[in-house]
Amino acid sequence: MRDGRTVPVLLALLLTAAACTTGPALEDQGQITGPPGDSKHLTIGSAGFTESDLLAQMYALLLDRAGYSTKVISVTNREIYEPALESGQIDVVPEYAATFADWLNAKKSGADATPVGSPDLDTTMRALRALATPLGLTVLDPGRAVDQNAFAVAAPYAAKHRLRTLSDLGRSGLPVRLAAGDECVQRPYCAPGLKKTYGIDIAAVDPKGVGTTQAKQAVRSGRDQMVLTTTTDATLDDFGLVLLADDKHLQNADYLVPVVNRSRAGSPGVRDALDRLNTVLTTADFARMNEQVDSWRRLPEDVARNYLESKKLISRS
Repeated sequence: MRDGRTVPVLLALLLTAAACTTGPALEDQGQITGPPGDSKHLTIGSAGFTESDLLAQMYALLLDRAGYSTKVISVTNREIYEPALESGQIDVVPEYAATFADWLNAKKSGADATPVGSPDLDTTMRALRALATPLGLTVLDPGRAVDQNAFAVAAPYAAKHRLRTLSDLGRSGLPVRLAAGDECVQRPYCAPGLKKTYGIDIAAVDPKGVGTTQAKQAVRSGRDQMVLTTTTDATLDDFGLVLLADDKHLQNADYLVPVVNRSRAGSPGVRDALDRLNTVLTTADFARMNEQVDSWRRLPEDVARNYLESKKLISRS
């Protein structure tokens, strides 16, 4: 039986000595030896925020259906859960393709390493798998859902200036105050990228955070003209905001991908169970589920179960 609650993990558990690890043997060149494992008792890690909790619960329900016994645990720090995934103390985690590729690359080559994530999904997945495989990790196929940085404007502002894409905004020549995190001034995906890729006149960055209530209110009131948020933000309608399409693909390919410990969860059974989600889950679906948890205060497990039942991926309980 699956433990229906998401339980916290003690730091000591995740720092267990290497003698207790269950990762696969590696050759000198970093190639994995031995067949992928198929443990019937799997631990699924969540990074402790809404999207990750929802994915972990969906993974657990799909694996339960496939005959596995699962437990969901919450580990909020990638510096902790990634080594635990390598060691086999955690068997499956939901990740973001470009972000995880860059994180593994920085772990291998240093914080100043050139990023390997890119707007192209195939390129990003090749880089991610090349970094993950020597660590005993298998990156399963991405689905349709993606959580990328995104930019929104007030709906009346978009209608007045006929804006549907970021290119439209660049061509308009309008000066734009951008509500975002203070790091936006330097990050290539933010103000510099908007200027370089789209020719948008970023007059100022208003440091109100990424997708915060204060940032959205500033755009709704007209103090700012645009806000940095994400593609799975479910609250834009509440503020009268609309996303402008990233039509020149400034943002990296942060598609949702399951990452598994190969020696314990690298089997076709696990892959087939989790691949079922790829056929149905969209970015819009994910935004609606986020809203149910964050705004309606529903439990992630209940939202996950109802979604999978509605898509006929699991039987109604």
